Amino acid sequence: MAAALPPRRRPARGPAPRAPAAPPRASSTQAAGRAVGFACFPPLCEVEAGGPHAPRVRRSPAVRRRPPGPEARGGRVARRGRARADGRAAAEPLTRSRGAGRRSARCPVGRTGSASRSGSCRASSNGVSSDWEKKVVEYFKEKLKESNAPKWVPSLNEVPLHYLKPNSFVKFRCMIQDMFDPEFYMGVYETVNQNTKARVLHFGKYRDVAECGPQQEVDLNSPRTTTLERQTFYCVPVPGESSWVKEAYVNTNQARVSPSTSYTPSRHKRSYEDDEDMDHHPHKQKDQHAGAGQAGRNIGGLQWCGEPKRLETEASAGQQLNSLNLSSPFDLNFPLPGEKGPACLVKVYEDWDCFKVNDVLELYGILSVDPVLSILNNDERDASSVLDPMECSDTAEEQRVRSPPASLVPRIHVVLAQKLQHINPLLPACLKQEESKACKFVSSFMSELSPVRAELLGFLTHALLGDSLAAEYLILHLISTVYTRRDVLPLGKFTVNLSGCPRNSTYTEHLYRIIQHLVPASFRLQMTIENMNQLKLIPHKDYTANRLVSGLLQLPSNTSLVIDETLLEQGQLDTSGVHNVTALSNLITWQKVDYDFSYHQMEFPCNINVLITSEGRSLLPADCQIHLQPQLIPPNMEEYMDSLLSTVLPSVLNKFRIYLTLLRLLDYSISDEVTKAVEDDFVEMRKNDPQSITADDLHQLLIVARFLSLSAGQTTLSRERWLRAKQLESLRRTRLQQQKCVNGNEL
Repeated sequence: MAAALPPRRRPARGPAPRAPAAPPRASSTQAAGRAVGFACFPPLCEVEAGGPHAPRVRRSPAVRRRPPGPEARGGRVARRGRARADGRAAAEPLTRSRGAGRRSARCPVGRTGSASRSGSCRASSNGVSSDWEKKVVEYFKEKLKESNAPKWVPSLNEVPLHYLKPNSFVKFRCMIQDMFDPEFYMGVYETVNQNTKARVLHFGKYRDVAECGPQQEVDLNSPRTTTLERQTFYCVPVPGESSWVKEAYVNTNQARVSPSTSYTPSRHKRSYEDDEDMDHHPHKQKDQHAGAGQAGRNIGGLQWCGEPKRLETEASAGQQLNSLNLSSPFDLNFPLPGEKGPACLVKVYEDWDCFKVNDVLELYGILSVDPVLSILNNDERDASSVLDPMECSDTAEEQRVRSPPASLVPRIHVVLAQKLQHINPLLPACLKQEESKACKFVSSFMSELSPVRAELLGFLTHALLGDSLAAEYLILHLISTVYTRRDVLPLGKFTVNLSGCPRNSTYTEHLYRIIQHLVPASFRLQMTIENMNQLKLIPHKDYTANRLVSGLLQLPSNTSLVIDETLLEQGQLDTSGVHNVTALSNLITWQKVDYDFSYHQMEFPCNINVLITSEGRSLLPADCQIHLQPQLIPPNMEEYMDSLLSTVLPSVLNKFRIYLTLLRLLDYSISDEVTKAVEDDFVEMRKNDPQSITADDLHQLLIVARFLSLSAGQTTLSRERWLRAKQLESLRRTRLQQQKCVNGNEL
């Protein structure tokens, strides 16, 4: 757990602290002006009263997490604690003792978001203007609108962590894997020079560690100190992101960085616990300053002096793991196996209610990787081990999750954050905004849509061994998406069961590789008895560590999930296997995953394209079954698929990728005239043969017609596309009827 807050006066009862007589010297405009560098983010604002400028403060302006709530609401994972009738955490004081000789830290807790608003009011009443915060955000918004400006910002997805300097401006493309409890931090705090008694007021936003000179002390009882609130997300790289997406982002990023193997801060850093200890034992402060020039003290295997060095990430990671006494490497909690890239603790300062678990974000913010974070967190673990269990609410596991080594899990203090509609680097980020560039891009591509569709149909026909009907349905599947929900029914899902795949062959593996080259994110799940019994598909809540443990089905929207049943053999499913099969069925039918919170389950809506490859009819439900009829059998499947990919020009492959992503985002409608024609057609078909078509069949026809129209670039249903949809469905059903029963599992 992070450091406890220093003792504060009770702001909720009594008048607000009196504003200082002297106005702040540094204006908000000057503050924003000093925050303009992309390479390094300097202090945002300083306000001096009664003396010259002095170096800034010391330790973390953070952090005390607010007491957790009992439930998750709206896709947000909440914690233990009392609950109000409105579902928010109830207000109650939070106290934690730091051991003998140390004062307990007490802070009043309000509802979510109230601390930030009231904190801004208190800051204003203290003579501190909060306008600089808006100007900083506006400044970066304007800068990032400039041509190619985002490409010059280093990305944690592409640049190794040890190449980036602390406090630099970075970006990160990620998915919210978990939401931690909100935490309090010192938004405004005051330091005192022990020699000149000069006082300097500082802002703690966008920081984990505050710095101060040798003669600087934090005035913990200053009436000008303001406590604010921020939300912490645990974010991971986008699960299943295709290699071509990563390569495209790397090629477009123009940031130039070099290894940063050392970091020498110009100011001392100490924790708030040390501050409290010094209040009771002033002689310790003298001893510490006297020994600052000597060899230093050894903490957790790292040499700690007055001027610490930043170690290279790879070198420090092992030492910090040893200092934490971890029996195994730190679990980064990635949903999918084999994922690479950093996980980050993301600190969000505003509008965090609009984000939820599994959202894909692009973040711009301040990187915090100071080794002091790991050292201080290790000190807290040592201190908490001797505390009264009644006074220490966080377990060792929870502290380990909340305060991992900064070299493994860096912190990002968010300046700007936006949800991503897609992660395809070949398209503009926001296509639904009426921007000239996005509109020109869409109109230009739509003008050449027909030849692109024809080429894609031919490419997939070859991938499906000459079966053009299966290729048509595969295109419809790849552009399908849940566009709305009626009660619990997701509309727009189009799960396809491609039956007739060769058993125990490498064909399905090579087909998945073709799909990987077309979609931005995907995952192949081999459905075997062993995997169903052993894999963890469903995320579950670990109450000991107070975190959400990821599962294979914790995926972002529009991920292509390919379930391979061709390897399935006879066997027995245990309890875990039954739960996993049930989870897959619920995902396909209702587009939701029931996360396991031990005492209850919580529904998390999703939007995942599921393709099932099988020999006969799938054991899982599907919206559409198409039986594969190969027109050719290559003697060497691997060579055939490799040659198929190599013969497609990269420019043509990129058009396929743009096509499949863009059509998912188009709006679609049906005119009243066509609606009436469809109703009359349905009535006519029922007259001829009442058993030939049902309401479910009509729904299926409408879905096929929708995506068939979109695949041709038409955003409204025409009579021609309706007839074509009926023709495709008739061909598909005829093929299924002609297919003989295979082990009683085909029809």
